[in-house]
Amino acid sequence: MIRILFFILIILALGAGFSWLADRPGELSLIWQGQRIEMSLMVAATLLASLVAAILITVWIVRVVWLSPHSITRYFRARKRDRGYQSLSTGLIAAGAGDANLARKMTARTKGLLSADQEPLIHLLEAQTALIDGKYDDARKKFELMADDPETRELGLRGLYLEAKRLGANEAARQYAERAADKAPHLPWATLAALDYRGQTGQWDEAIRLIDQSRAAHVLDRKDADRKKAVLLTARASEKLESDPKGAREDATAALKLSETLVPAGLIAAKAYFREDNLRKGASILEKLWKHEPQPEVARLYVRARNGDSATDRLKRASKLEALKPNNAVALATVAEAALEARELQLARSKAEAAARLAPSESVFLLLADIEEADTGDDGRIRHWMNQALKSPRDPAWTADGVTSPDWLPVSAVSGRLDAFEWKAPVSQLSGPVEDGALSSIDAAIRALPPVYVPPVRTDETVAQAPEILEPAETVVPEPQPVAVAVVEQPAVKVETSPETEKQPETIVTDAVGARKKPDAALTEPFFGHAPDDPGVRKEKPLEKTTFRVF
Repeated sequence: MIRILFFILIILALGAGFSWLADRPGELSLIWQGQRIEMSLMVAATLLASLVAAILITVWIVRVVWLSPHSITRYFRARKRDRGYQSLSTGLIAAGAGDANLARKMTARTKGLLSADQEPLIHLLEAQTALIDGKYDDARKKFELMADDPETRELGLRGLYLEAKRLGANEAARQYAERAADKAPHLPWATLAALDYRGQTGQWDEAIRLIDQSRAAHVLDRKDADRKKAVLLTARASEKLESDPKGAREDATAALKLSETLVPAGLIAAKAYFREDNLRKGASILEKLWKHEPQPEVARLYVRARNGDSATDRLKRASKLEALKPNNAVALATVAEAALEARELQLARSKAEAAARLAPSESVFLLLADIEEADTGDDGRIRHWMNQALKSPRDPAWTADGVTSPDWLPVSAVSGRLDAFEWKAPVSQLSGPVEDGALSSIDAAIRALPPVYVPPVRTDETVAQAPEILEPAETVVPEPQPVAVAVVEQPAVKVETSPETEKQPETIVTDAVGARKKPDAALTEPFFGHAPDDPGVRKEKPLEKTTFRVF
């Protein structure tokens, strides 16, 4: 476009010049070798312009003819290079698509058209083709050649890193990631990999330094970088908590400034303040975390902040947490635990049942079982609550890569990823739609509770007369009831030596009101006609009355 404008300007300038000469005519005389040549000024200017044009055309023709061999060679070379790049592009696309045959074909054609020194991407095409064919050793050699070339160093290191990860060579992968992070700190994959490996080995200072460099180079997002640095500071603070509480407090508070919702950092900072006898600041940190997300660990540390507190004092602190976060299952369960320790059993039961109505979980029903044991001691009711706990959803826990941990960890033990642990339920259970008027799980569990076992009153006379028929009662006996008494009269039978005079005794049975009734045949006649080797009883023996309790 610029050339066209420049050409138009030149034409306009020539036209303007000739127009100016036409308006100002004149004569031009030239004497050369004794001859006089006269012409007008316009003719002289036209001849001069034609001469200049002829010279320029002659120079162009001579230049074209002189440079024609080089131009022809350059033309064929450019055409060959274009075909090579086209083959390289097609081969890379085929390798990415997994077409091994086309990738091999394009690799051979590219090597015939282009030189590896001229285009380093040929090594990448060969490495990708070798990976598709399963020739991992050849691919690794190609990646090593690329890692030695300054132009393809990052690409080769990434290939070697991925191959080491595939083979499970974590130490080799760590070295490649560290090398890439040192040579090219602007690479996000190298930075993240180096962070993970330094986190796995506990090199918190080196990891923090690397995250600062990455943040300065704008490799990681500011929010993501702040979160990872907060996790690293929390990990370093957890190691300092026992030996250096002050240093742990400084690291934990710095982590809270970067991420206000990081619960482990808040717990460590509160523990450090409590060890320094600064209960106010430690409680303030825990209350702030509690308002954002109530967690049992926060509640447990808040309630037991001071070692010398009584159970009643702990109950007051738990009630304060409930006031900060009302209608919350974790807060209600915390109050229930504190009330159980303070022997406020009715309060503990009501709060635990309210927590179960809001969010039924395993820990809440186990808490109800503990309350039942402390209140009634009924084994049947305790087993009932434990059965409900087995059928309830699991409580939230620190989970990473499908594995739960009792404590928070900065790095996942499965994948080695930094900041992988989350506070969530390990296994989610889906529940169907609740129909109108249907009972909740806690209400149904309460209605299905077995009655409290109350042992019956046993007297000395009852135990002495009929100890074999006393059985535990299965129902609640609110008031003393009249006891029915059966009187069995057994006659005295005289012993006869003669078989003809042998006679079975007559048994008289009275019912509950004292009326006589006919005994059953099963009571008067033996199964085999008579008892074997039964000499009988004496008839002269007087009747004896036996009294016993039925219930």
